[in-house]
Amino acid sequence: MVGSLPTGQLNAITDVPGVLVGHATVIAGDPGPGAVRTGVTVVLPHAGEIGAAPVFAAPHRLNGNGEMTGLEWVRECGMLTSPVAITNTHSVGVVRDALIADALRRAPTPEGFWRTPVVAETWDGVLNDCNGMHVTAAHAERALADASGGPVAEGAVGGGTGMICHGFKGGIGTSSRVVSIGADTFTVGVLVQANHGRRERLTINGVPVGQAFGDELPAEPDGSGTPGGAPSGGSVPGGGSIIVIVATDAPLLAGQCRRLAQRAGLGIARTGGVGEHYSGDLFLAFATGNGGLPTLDYGTDTAVTVQLRMLVEGHITPLFDAVVEATEESIVSSLFAAETLAGRLGTAHALPIQETIAMLAAAGRLDSTQPLATGRGAAPRSA
Repeated sequence: MVGSLPTGQLNAITDVPGVLVGHATVIAGDPGPGAVRTGVTVVLPHAGEIGAAPVFAAPHRLNGNGEMTGLEWVRECGMLTSPVAITNTHSVGVVRDALIADALRRAPTPEGFWRTPVVAETWDGVLNDCNGMHVTAAHAERALADASGGPVAEGAVGGGTGMICHGFKGGIGTSSRVVSIGADTFTVGVLVQANHGRRERLTINGVPVGQAFGDELPAEPDGSGTPGGAPSGGSVPGGGSIIVIVATDAPLLAGQCRRLAQRAGLGIARTGGVGEHYSGDLFLAFATGNGGLPTLDYGTDTAVTVQLRMLVEGHITPLFDAVVEATEESIVSSLFAAETLAGRLGTAHALPIQETIAMLAAAGRLDSTQPLATGRGAAPRSA
């Protein structure tokens, strides 16, 4: 564990009551041109139809070379009215359409029905035939059907299947923190799709581990990038992206969610990310601490007012701490969980766990009594 705050029971975004996560992983073909290494991950604030029971939410952009659909409506109304899905860059459209179709099937009155789903992406073209658009509506439906509470699979799974982080195999990572504010206890959970960063900047719990590995274990045959010099998921300086989803059960309003979303960037910075020019670093935070919000569907809202709870702004800083720590650990967990994977242009090697642990131990930044949620090694900690 990194940081000093306690984790939730699972050390995952699903420690926030009601939050569900599902994956659909798509792997086909031998390494080389045409290899398929991709998928879909979904995050649901609760098990019901989210359009009928929205939650307060807000986004933030560290660097905008990426896509997360539906954000204009989130900004406008301050609410999340759909599941959140994460996939590869060229599969955003089909996943968005699948979320609409799923919500339409759930709609009690389909006349006048509309949704603007939130679907985010990072580019997996080093390992995956991204241009082949191999993700289908059935894969999005499978991820939705898989969505559940409990432990969350990490690493090369779901939307993170083909992703590269700081020059090593990356993907999905998650973590949580529990904070006490006055007499109340709140949970903050984070899930990332990590496909960003430069190896020389990789820092784990304050230790510059990336520098120790240099150009060993390149993420591609020559370690230099995709043909034509395009960014390659973090293996080229300035390439790659990261999506961060923040959830909390604290009673926050939309503006407060925006403040939480901003702090995800500080967690990224602690691992060495800087929001490079070619990086799409997009964050979304939602809060489930207020129930009974209006549906926003035209002609179906009957309530004129709704009673809300709000955390007093002067007490919000512990939640900021939680977001920073959980984001940092989620990135580290994605690296610790991911295993070496060969794909379209070459092989993305896993972070050498034992060597990393040895460096952390030598620096006094390791707590050997607390295994990572992934179970692949001992947990880094703050000294």
